[in-house]
Amino acid sequence: MSVPVAPDRWILLGHTPSMLRRRVGFTSSLRAHGDIVRIFLGPMETYFLTSPELVNHVLVTEGTSFSKGAVFDRFRPFMGNGLVMSEGAFHRRQRRLMQPAFHGARLAAYADTMVRVTGELTATWRAGEVRALDADMQRLAITVVGETLFATELGRRAVAEARRSIPVVLKEGMIRALSPRFLEHVPIVPANRRFDRAVDRLRRIVQEVITAWRAAGEDHGDLLSTLMLATDEDTGEAMTDRQVYDEVITLLTAGSETSAVALAWLFHELAENPAVERRARAEVDRVLGGRAAIFADVAKLEYLRRIVNEVLRRYPIWILMRRALADVELGGVRLAAGTEVMFSPYSLHFDPRFHEDPDRFDPDRWLPDRAARVPKGAYVPFGAGGRQCIGKAFAHTEITLVAATILSHWRLDPVPGVPVRTVVTSAAYPSRMPMTVTPRSAP
Repeated sequence: MSVPVAPDRWILLGHTPSMLRRRVGFTSSLRAHGDIVRIFLGPMETYFLTSPELVNHVLVTEGTSFSKGAVFDRFRPFMGNGLVMSEGAFHRRQRRLMQPAFHGARLAAYADTMVRVTGELTATWRAGEVRALDADMQRLAITVVGETLFATELGRRAVAEARRSIPVVLKEGMIRALSPRFLEHVPIVPANRRFDRAVDRLRRIVQEVITAWRAAGEDHGDLLSTLMLATDEDTGEAMTDRQVYDEVITLLTAGSETSAVALAWLFHELAENPAVERRARAEVDRVLGGRAAIFADVAKLEYLRRIVNEVLRRYPIWILMRRALADVELGGVRLAAGTEVMFSPYSLHFDPRFHEDPDRFDPDRWLPDRAARVPKGAYVPFGAGGRQCIGKAFAHTEITLVAATILSHWRLDPVPGVPVRTVVTSAAYPSRMPMTVTPRSAP
């Protein structure tokens, strides 16, 4: 079966300039050329999937036949062999060691941190003040992950450094990942310098925290202690300091981006959809009754959770890659071992073939009977299968509780005349998001 090559291929650079220039416009246009389309990242051939069935086949049905792809390789010098990057038996071992940190009892404790950190942020807000909400939500998400990771004074310094450096890593990292390798270490490229400096700063402080923990050997009740004390049930072995470091960096980066982006867009969408906002606020008032939110409230906030699902549909990660570990067949196309496969959660989430009126913000599309009609592979904000994001429940809990906490006390309004655009890097960031904050008790 012949696989078409996407248009707009450049000499030497392949489709990289078209992808970086048009982003979602490029990846969404590929569905017009079939379920599988060939694109080139520089000289590297990649097979792009536009069909949910094929995406589900790669992620779930034949998930063990695929490893992480070339984009992830470019992040490996920074993220090491953490859960996002690791493969095979080692990945399964690390996932088993980390899984207890994301069970219900732990999530309940994290929920208290989520609500407290939100309260600390909003305590700095003043009535009628214009806040850069996207920056506020990014700092909040990084702080939540950081404070669940680190409980010591040195850990607080690490959180402060994460707030400074993680946004740089996330913004510049995707540009590096999609660019030809010969540009990766060119020092005159400003993005390279910014990325490398941010990585160096994070590396130093996280290694300091791990070294200090190892010297003291004390369980602080934080996530770092959980990682340091975890042992393999089969061998009794604990993680090495390098393995702990890789997982910490993974959690700081992957654990903050989705929540930060979703929270910023959630309040934007509520402001743009007053009927949805009124309904959400009424539910929050009924469930909380004026008290602080707790973990048990998440299950009761049914409409707010549907809003979260809809935000995650509209503003997901842009692209993901996988690499075939053996010869496989996809949609009648035979792919040799080592073949790179790519797909776009963003483009799938807006495909009108699988999501009715995809440009409309509609939380009720996630009512059980309607959600059941969405094909597997057409909604993958956290991936799927054995490599589904381990922090999925953490992120859902965080977004729901932060939103409920703010909705119960504040009204957020867009600044007139300031357009908000979607800027797609690794995920769908807002170009800017100034919002006026007003206490609900204010007249």
